[in-house]
Amino acid sequence: MSVRILALVGSVRAGSHNRQLAEAAVKLAPAGTEVQLFEGLAEIPFYNEDIDVEGSVPAAALRLREAAGEAGALLLFTPEYNGTIPAVLKNAIDWLSRPYGAGAINGKPVAVVGTALGQYGGVWAHDDTRKSVGVAGGKVVEDIKLSIPGSATRFGATHPADDAEVAAQLTEVVTRLQGQVGEAAAA
Repeated sequence: MSVRILALVGSVRAGSHNRQLAEAAVKLAPAGTEVQLFEGLAEIPFYNEDIDVEGSVPAAALRLREAAGEAGALLLFTPEYNGTIPAVLKNAIDWLSRPYGAGAINGKPVAVVGTALGQYGGVWAHDDTRKSVGVAGGKVVEDIKLSIPGSATRFGATHPADDAEVAAQLTEVVTRLQGQVGEAAAA
């Protein structure tokens, strides 16, 4: 059985190191696992119940919900903006949390990883993201963590896929998240 993991990146910057981490996860996914990188988070309007009405949901939000609905798990890559989660990722989580109790991430395994400029690799943002996902109905996999510090230095000249340590860590993250999909299906 093949497992699809949807990757969401909390940075829309063209040269984002978190985007590069997600690309590495796509490339390094073990056999039987497909990591699908979602494109278009920046196109999704801020969540508003007035536009979240059947027949009126913005197309970009609908694509996100459909992609998450088809995935067995989600892998969120986030930098840290002013000590917390970037707005574009929080907005995606808000859209995925609805309708309340039956959102596209409800009960799905979700892991949060990423890199940031500071010495802690975005730990605060990762913790805030896990909290938000849990409240939104996702099954946060608390023991899958990867916070890579010093992104500008570490990935200034090297793509994360070419960093042996990071490649091994990402492969382990994806493999462990894949296993969570199997456990969720068996439960």
